[in-house]
Amino acid sequence: MDNPGAVQVTAGYYQASVGLRLFRFTLGAFQRLWPALAVRAAVRLFCTPLPPKWLQRRVSWDADWNVAHWRFEDATLTTYTPAASPHGPVALLVHGWGGSARQLLPLAESLAQHGYRPVLLELPAHGRSEGATSNLPQFARAIDYAVARLQQEGFEIGVLAAHSLGANAAAYAASRGLAIGKLVLLAPPASPRAYTRYFAEVFGLSEDTRCAMQKHIEAREGILMQHFEPRAVAPRIRVPTLVVHDRGDSINAFADGQAFAQAIQGAQLLATEGLGHRRILKDPSVVAKTVMFAR
Repeated sequence: MDNPGAVQVTAGYYQASVGLRLFRFTLGAFQRLWPALAVRAAVRLFCTPLPPKWLQRRVSWDADWNVAHWRFEDATLTTYTPAASPHGPVALLVHGWGGSARQLLPLAESLAQHGYRPVLLELPAHGRSEGATSNLPQFARAIDYAVARLQQEGFEIGVLAAHSLGANAAAYAASRGLAIGKLVLLAPPASPRAYTRYFAEVFGLSEDTRCAMQKHIEAREGILMQHFEPRAVAPRIRVPTLVVHDRGDSINAFADGQAFAQAIQGAQLLATEGLGHRRILKDPSVVAKTVMFAR
């Protein structure tokens, strides 16, 4: 396994407990007795964000934030915009897998102070957005849709900043000619395929089941996972790009951020120490340098 730390984090994400052991046992039984059902069950679990979105819905938002819900595919997208938002260019901020818009609040508030109109985007099956499952290709489509809709409303997208799997989706969307001024990738993963391996390790899936699960998702979504990797997307990204990654990130290795920064022409790499995967989103120095880049 190429990243044992990521396997441990993945196990923690699914709560290494009685529930995890039950899932492992059930999937193991399905693999032996009904392989096709094992694949469908694995796909469903793999595409289900945790913790449950209803836990995030309990968190209240200040009354000075406007909350909107947009229909999107078989789910919804939720956007959060300050009621007294500046009339400058939009800063579209996107969370990662299992995350929520609230994680980007420190960056949103700082960008607003510097003339940007922050729009925090909550993706399907996350936070207040409807939907039970999602995946990386849908993340990318959602970002593309959000940018197009905001532009239709007359807004210029000055910067797109996204975290973790959202950053992976943002890079892919940007490589397809997304009309944005600048791009910020916060702790992006370089290989979405690696997550199928971490998932398989945690749940005791055979390589046959893992491959079948990956192919099922790729066939359903109409895109191969390798098309999201740096060498596939980077050559087509034509906007100024900042990559922020912590050297001790236990979820997406620092080498992942390096891979994007090295592959995207002219990209800047901001390396941090001691912040891990999520604290980079609220670290004052990171926020300040991200805003400086956006300006």
